[in-house]
Amino acid sequence: MTVDREALQAGWSRTRGHLDTARARLAGRPGIDLSVTLDFLEHNELGLAFDCLVDLGDDHDAPLAFWQDLDRAAREMRLYSDALHKPHLTSVDLCRRYLAAASEQD
Repeated sequence: MTVDREALQAGWSRTRGHLDTARARLAGRPGIDLSVTLDFLEHNELGLAFDCLVDLGDDHDAPLAFWQDLDRAAREMRLYSDALHKPHLTSVDLCRRYLAAASEQD
């Protein structure tokens, strides 16, 4: 199988951007240590960064925009379509729940 490295890098960059934006939405909040997520991002461990951010957002009542950023990252990483075959099922499900709850409030 041939891998289009340029497309792969572009996808990683988009995903990283969504995760960075979500991370920034939590920055400065008391009691939140984002150093682990930064370490994952610096090592291109995007799935682990996603999982970590979901946990932090769940623990610290993250805003809707945070969950929307994570939704974009999950879509870019194809976590929804591959969720049954990957360890991110719980994180993806939690992200979907927050988005669904927000849409019900509208």
